[in-house]
Amino acid sequence: MATIQPAQRLNLVQEYYFSTKLKEIAEMKSRGLDVINLGIGSPDLPPSPETIEALSNSAHNPKHHAYQSYVGLPALRQAFAGWYQTYFHVELNPANEILPLIGSKEGIMHIAMSYLEPGTIALVPNPGYPTYRAASLLTGAEVQDYELSAENGWLPDLKALAQTDLSRVRLMWVNYPHMPTGAQATPTLYEELVAFGKEHNILIVNDNPYSFVLNENYQSILSVPGAKEVALELNSLSKSHNMAGWRMGMLAGGAEHVSNVLRFKSNMDSGMFLPLQEAAIQALANPPSWYDDLNAIYRERQKKVFELLDLLDCTYDPQQTGMFVWARIPASYVDGYALSDEILYKANVFITPGGIFGSQGNGYIRISLCAEVEVFNASILRIRQIKGIC
Repeated sequence: MATIQPAQRLNLVQEYYFSTKLKEIAEMKSRGLDVINLGIGSPDLPPSPETIEALSNSAHNPKHHAYQSYVGLPALRQAFAGWYQTYFHVELNPANEILPLIGSKEGIMHIAMSYLEPGTIALVPNPGYPTYRAASLLTGAEVQDYELSAENGWLPDLKALAQTDLSRVRLMWVNYPHMPTGAQATPTLYEELVAFGKEHNILIVNDNPYSFVLNENYQSILSVPGAKEVALELNSLSKSHNMAGWRMGMLAGGAEHVSNVLRFKSNMDSGMFLPLQEAAIQALANPPSWYDDLNAIYRERQKKVFELLDLLDCTYDPQQTGMFVWARIPASYVDGYALSDEILYKANVFITPGGIFGSQGNGYIRISLCAEVEVFNASILRIRQIKGIC
């Protein structure tokens, strides 16, 4: 019998690394192995009690279960605008410069589909979040890496990029605070990116979900004068408000660019569940102490990760931000995959190999802060045991 073939575009991408690795970990657990997963950045802490209460109260209203607007509640867009004004000092028109998203990851796909097509090129950071590459390729566009390095603070070399052929480049993915390295942008970089976009007619898209994690230097590319002409910014409540499973994100930028993305998005979904929107409004009203208390927990965990990395003879920047720790592996390992596999199979502790984020990450590993201190203590004990350290 003939086989129904999937679309050829699927040949351009692979199953997400974590999807396949979680299957392996599940198989190991099925054999009775107690595997500790320090790989995935899924917040293990809850949102604020007020956020959960707002969700519950709204969900009990029988009128709140219908289809919703494609552009979200006006009050939600106003809440996002107030959040940006308070913390990023960016003024956004809630009527046409903000688009709520069902998580910022869907926004990456919507932007890609709105601006990329066969014959165009997307600039993708290496190392960087793999979804930028996958979303770009699925549009039929080509992908061109721009390499980031520790020597340059994990910032792009725009002068070197300007010497390349950019005639077909339509879009550049940027992500600061950077995942996986935890590097921060500088105000000068954002100014240079906006100028770069204007000079070469390239849309600059900054993905900004790690703004509040172990970071008090809140920055937005939209703070640069004229940025809305050539830049969009994604943000999310997943990391900053412990709402990863709630899928609450946003897109901000100039009205024309936001409208173009809406044209695509409105054909893909029917808006967000109203109680989720009302809960997000409450979350965005969390006081500064909310972020301080959350970061106090992450700092304590980060100290434990540093202790674990010292056992592995890895080196790292203690000033990095975000909910991960990025570390260079010792020269005795061929790459991060080798170290990751050794720790997984000998100590039953999973650590993410840096190579999944691009070739520039091959000499690194990444550890998530999304586990309790006791879990890190158990991981440290296991590693000490396999290394013969009492």
